[in-house]
Amino acid sequence: MAQLPIEPFSSIHDFLEFSNLLPSSDALVLEALTHSSVKKHYNHEQLEFFGDAVLRLAASEFIRNVYPTMDVGQQSSLRSQLVSDSWLANFGEIMNIDELILKGSDAIHDVTAIKTIRAEMVEAVAGAVYIRQQTTKNIILLFKAEWEMTAEKFFQNPNHFNCKSALQEWSQSHQLGLPNYTTIEQSKRHGDDLRFKSIVIVSEQLKGEGWGRSRKEAEQSAAKNCLQRLDAQ
Repeated sequence: MAQLPIEPFSSIHDFLEFSNLLPSSDALVLEALTHSSVKKHYNHEQLEFFGDAVLRLAASEFIRNVYPTMDVGQQSSLRSQLVSDSWLANFGEIMNIDELILKGSDAIHDVTAIKTIRAEMVEAVAGAVYIRQQTTKNIILLFKAEWEMTAEKFFQNPNHFNCKSALQEWSQSHQLGLPNYTTIEQSKRHGDDLRFKSIVIVSEQLKGEGWGRSRKEAEQSAAKNCLQRLDAQ
């Protein structure tokens, strides 16, 4: 059995090497790191779908073990941050996953899809590792250091991670009712950071705008913009 690493992993490559699952020797991991734009008979999509569920399970186990007294509402909110697309994309960048991804020319030249591809590949790798090992143990080991840092920030300022909730709390505390969101899809381009535009209005007194790759992301961005305007007043 491999000894546990003394320091956190510095890259996905180091983690896969530790797990004896390098793509050069494991077909499933190679599949996880092969983007659909390569147009092979195999690609990351099935493992991404599976890995999404694996990461939710791993994050749930991490929270249960490290923060056993946290209430269920906080657990759910924290988990949503630990497995969000934006968090996974950032993790993929920190862990140099780009150096392992096989991409076709369309994806290589599509700069708007970089973050989406990183997040998808992190999920796919997690799915492949779980299938091979039938446990979340090493997956939690991979994410633990970054998850702990995110959790610490979450405890210091929970509203920073959920701007919609923060804006709603402010508007209701000032008897202004609920914020009203109008969100439209501006393009069909996968991974486009400006795909959705959202406008939020609070009792005609305050307005914010935001964009994102999903409706949820755009609305969070709009709420954040509203809160920033409040801070500037």
